[in-house]
Amino acid sequence: MVGRMGALALAAAIAAGGWVGQAAADDDTVVVGAAIALSGFVAPYDDPHKGAILAIEDVNAAGGVLGKQIEFVTADTKSDPAQGANAAIEVLEQGAELVLVTCDFDFGSPAAITAQSRGKIAFSLCAGDPKFGVQGIGDLAFSMGIGTPAEGAIMAEWAHAQGWTKPFIFKDTQVEYTKKLADYFQARWEDGLGTVAGHDTFNGQTDTSAAGQITRIKESDADFIAFTGAAGVGGAPIIKQIRAAGVDLPIIGGVAVDGVYWLDAVPNLSEFYNVNYSSLHGDDPIEGVQDFWAKYEERFGPAIVGFSVTGYAIIEAWTRAVERAGTFEAKAVALELEKFVKEPLLSGDTTYTSEWHINFDTPLMITQVQNGVRSGIGRFAASKVPPVDF
Repeated sequence: MVGRMGALALAAAIAAGGWVGQAAADDDTVVVGAAIALSGFVAPYDDPHKGAILAIEDVNAAGGVLGKQIEFVTADTKSDPAQGANAAIEVLEQGAELVLVTCDFDFGSPAAITAQSRGKIAFSLCAGDPKFGVQGIGDLAFSMGIGTPAEGAIMAEWAHAQGWTKPFIFKDTQVEYTKKLADYFQARWEDGLGTVAGHDTFNGQTDTSAAGQITRIKESDADFIAFTGAAGVGGAPIIKQIRAAGVDLPIIGGVAVDGVYWLDAVPNLSEFYNVNYSSLHGDDPIEGVQDFWAKYEERFGPAIVGFSVTGYAIIEAWTRAVERAGTFEAKAVALELEKFVKEPLLSGDTTYTSEWHINFDTPLMITQVQNGVRSGIGRFAASKVPPVDF
């Protein structure tokens, strides 16, 4: 289902004229490339590239950046990290000064490393692993995602604020993001919030049954579940099994379980919560977000995930840094990005430093699913973020 949706989204974007198949920079244009998953199971997580298209259209309508119109080119990784480098080369050879890459360290880093090696800025749509940046790729790599230490802390502190006291941590081991999100949730929870009732693991890419883990949830005295899986990558079937087994405990998850595209797989799901970069349901408090979603629906049809605002925010961030640097030269642009302190972007106030090219203090939206319907609750920031531990 996810692969089909990715293909349909690609077809819709092509039909809407949002894609430039071949382009090369000239005196009047500058190229932005996207080496991302346009097909396959990761495609829903790279939906933020559509937000980038909307931002590029707005920038061009306002006169462009440094007097140049932005052209947008793409290459499909087909949800295969091994194709990431080739996809990056494809857009770089078309003149890309900025390369957008997949919303995950494991899947996006091959393309980012290639851009770094060519001396170009790479921006992940929303990778949460803190290694996405100076530590794991290089000084030209940035993410519009929030780091997993902060994401896990927000999940823990918000759950604690609901009066929940005993989490069962259900950790997905498929990628660094899902593993580290569980670890940082636990670190924050055990730092003065309470004790853990139990924990277990699964692999969203390979495990089809969680019967044993669900038995252990039932045997624990947990009053909620901290779930770190990705809905479109095996998470939805696991959530369905939890509810089918009669476990009706509240579940809180991360950004990777946002969206409406998977809810039909778990009919009448309730008491399900997650953090995200925005709410697409008309109740986000950040100015401009509701207008963004109205434009998105007019341009691409109904949205399937709420984190597409990060693509728009990347173009906001990059064009501002370019204008302040007065050049497209990557190192100069990176230095300007490193000066961002609570820079107001569509996805929230954003801070980068020379040490960290990922956010740690942006408030996230809390959304809920009740009776199969998703809605926003409000934005929440963590008061304390665990230290990064690689």
